[in-house]
Amino acid sequence: MTVVLSRIAVVAFNSYREAVRARVLHGLLALALGAGAYALIVGAFSGRAQLRVVSDLGAASISLFGIIVAVVLGATSLYRELELKTIFPILARPIHRTEYLVGKYLGILLTLIVFVAANTGALLLALGQLAGHEALLCIGVGLGSVAVFALLAWKLPRQRTTLPIAWAAVLALAGYSLSAGAPDDRRLLVSSALLTLCEVGVVTAMATVFAAFSSPFLTAVLTFGLFVVGRSADTLANLPVRLFGEGVRATGQFVARFVPNLMLYVPERPLLTGEAGGMPLPLYLLQSGAHAGAWIVGLLAVASVLFRRRDFV
Repeated sequence: MTVVLSRIAVVAFNSYREAVRARVLHGLLALALGAGAYALIVGAFSGRAQLRVVSDLGAASISLFGIIVAVVLGATSLYRELELKTIFPILARPIHRTEYLVGKYLGILLTLIVFVAANTGALLLALGQLAGHEALLCIGVGLGSVAVFALLAWKLPRQRTTLPIAWAAVLALAGYSLSAGAPDDRRLLVSSALLTLCEVGVVTAMATVFAAFSSPFLTAVLTFGLFVVGRSADTLANLPVRLFGEGVRATGQFVARFVPNLMLYVPERPLLTGEAGGMPLPLYLLQSGAHAGAWIVGLLAVASVLFRRRDFV
């Protein structure tokens, strides 16, 4: 068992290093941070609702860009190995195809965790400034962390791909500490980030299924299509009979039963801020994580079967 986990970890870390080097990921991170800056600009014109606007738009940007990164990496990671033919010497070693596929998935997931943590940390720093901290302090923490880790990357070139993990963690923890003056909005951002990780985990597993037998373009299209259906699962299950008829409603209910209900990961604001009187937020996060875990295991099992039967010749 230890040997199996070791082989999976090696593949996962190599996949993470390849993803971190991808320029498209750097561009998406810049866009995500730009969306956070846009949230600050919009919030400046909203008066007393500034904190709410920034937290709501920030949570939406975390989810949006997380999904984009999941689709892009999930669709291209495996194909890149096939295109460059680096998969052949890997599979010639004593490693099972299932171990390789799971390792690729975990490498993408680790990249997504770093991406979401960095984005969330930057937004929490913005909340900290709005909650009363000096702007120079929050900006200094953000830019200072970038400068420190850039210097470390220059001094330690072999660690350039591992340093983003530490940087994202430091940025998230610093933002969490400085945003203590806005507890409800901080709770919303942190909870949204955790739910986004659940959602992108499921979406990446979907992409892995399609990538096991199709091209990157088709994988991206199918994954995005299934994502849209998953986000519409509640609507499909409750189509009004008067407008659509019993047949269409039955079809919608049937489809809703066999796709991941991704709306679980984007609940209403009162639940995330603790204002709702129903299910406690920790229990909701736990149930959402269990739901995501079950779907991920099932989807990876399907992807493994397809990948084992794939002929690379």
